[in-house]
Amino acid sequence: MTLAPDSPSTRRRAPEERPQQIIDAAFHEFGERGLAGTRLDDIAKRAQVAKGTIYLYFPNKEALFREMVRTTIVVALSEAEASQEAHKDASSASQIREFATRSWNFHRTDRVRVLKRLVHDELVNFPDLMAFYADEVIARGRRLMASIVERGITRGEFRPVDPHMAARMYSALLISHSTWCNNRAFHPQLGTDDQVLDEILGFYLHALKP
Repeated sequence: MTLAPDSPSTRRRAPEERPQQIIDAAFHEFGERGLAGTRLDDIAKRAQVAKGTIYLYFPNKEALFREMVRTTIVVALSEAEASQEAHKDASSASQIREFATRSWNFHRTDRVRVLKRLVHDELVNFPDLMAFYADEVIARGRRLMASIVERGITRGEFRPVDPHMAARMYSALLISHSTWCNNRAFHPQLGTDDQVLDEILGFYLHALKP
């Protein structure tokens, strides 16, 4: 089959598009082969660039993984932080609902599923990447939730609890249920995605009531 002249597979890519082109290819390859099992040659072939082109932007797979995280999860966290700042006068419960809904939908995307699988299955073998992910993603997300809970306690909307503990409990509920919803054959009793999110929020907000 002849590809159209302007097909992404045939047209010449602008230099500024190449980093994203490489990142897109890395998501495919890491998703199929894992972090340890993927070679830069595999990514170059998928991206339709020379292997040397990758080195112009990313010195190794670890740097590429970091940029994958920064262009997805870190961007999403920045947007969530900006949204919370813009709506800080809203009730703390509504802020939690907004953040949880945003996070839940994001966790259900294909790219985040790939990253979560890499984090859970392989980062133990990459201690520098584990430290990077813990700081840039886990700690940052928990700080955001802790700040919402702390604001709710100050306003009298929530009972006094350790905000950081409450943020950790929230993460456990959201991430575990997101994982279960991705493996419904093992959890046939789960409702729809929306129903599961409603259950999480109902349980969590009830636990914070004064």
